[in-house]
Amino acid sequence: QVQLVESGGGLVQAGGSLRLSCAVSGGTFSSYAMGWFRQAPGKERAFVAATDWSGSYLLYADSVKGRFAISRDNAKNTVYLQMNSLKAEDTAVYYCAQYSGNYPRGNERRYWGQGTQVTVSS
Repeated sequence: QVQLVESGGGLVQAGGSLRLSCAVSGGTFSSYAMGWFRQAPGKERAFVAATDWSGSYLLYADSVKGRFAISRDNAKNTVYLQMNSLKAEDTAVYYCAQYSGNYPRGNERRYWGQGTQVTVSS
């Protein structure tokens, strides 16, 4: 059974930084693409960033380009989301997901974590 556990969320002032982590247990972590998504109150869950199995192919939502960075450590079965220059509109529950293949494009999100709250005060 694959389990994803996010951590690192919290309350931060606008302009600040946070680093989210998602530890994955079960399965073969290094074989699958990973992604981060977020859901703000009253809104649908939205894509934030994704990486392929190696960490060399990266995708970002336009709203976070230049501010967020996704990375992974296959030796630690962990994917990260470094968030800089945070804005109030980044406030949301952040979820990590594992895709069903080694690239995010063309593959479904197969497993999800429970989410971690990020609150940015203005």
